[in-house]
Amino acid sequence: MIFSEQKVAQMAAFFLARREAPMAHLKLMKLMYLADRLSMERYDVPMTDDFQCNMKNGPVLSSTLNLMNGVRPSEVWSSFITPIHNYQVSLTRQFDWDELDELSRSDLAILDEVFTRYGHMERWQLVELVHELPEWEDPGNSSKAIDTEVTFESFGMSKAQAHEKVEMLRSRKLLGQKLAGMS
Repeated sequence: MIFSEQKVAQMAAFFLARREAPMAHLKLMKLMYLADRLSMERYDVPMTDDFQCNMKNGPVLSSTLNLMNGVRPSEVWSSFITPIHNYQVSLTRQFDWDELDELSRSDLAILDEVFTRYGHMERWQLVELVHELPEWEDPGNSSKAIDTEVTFESFGMSKAQAHEKVEMLRSRKLLGQKLAGMS
């Protein structure tokens, strides 16, 4: 219901552990976006609850990008992910798969499916792939919010159904913010 650094750190750790090697930021971000998108297609909700926006190299998860780039320092993120040279990241340490406790079985299945489908691709191949998605619009040297209705429509929903899904996501986010404010 609200963005969770713990959950996105565990998603990133999953992809890095499956790869068994460091990964470019760009590739990791595209895999994470594709997982978010597949979750929307299957379950009507994104896995990350992060703000999705378009940048010149395709869709990104805004808060997750800030974590990757160190703009938003996080002990949670750095407990799993370490930046290395040339915009690459690696696992901070060996971890036990049981540590991925923020990820449900359906989340893990989506992550596994995304890695199986796209994990072999190079980062620039992934950029080309996401540039073909209906929701991607070139924002030039800026960023632009993704029109989530377009994403839902690309799954075969009517405009009315897509609008209903977006309204449901807005209500869900508001509820999450209210609940977070109460604790």
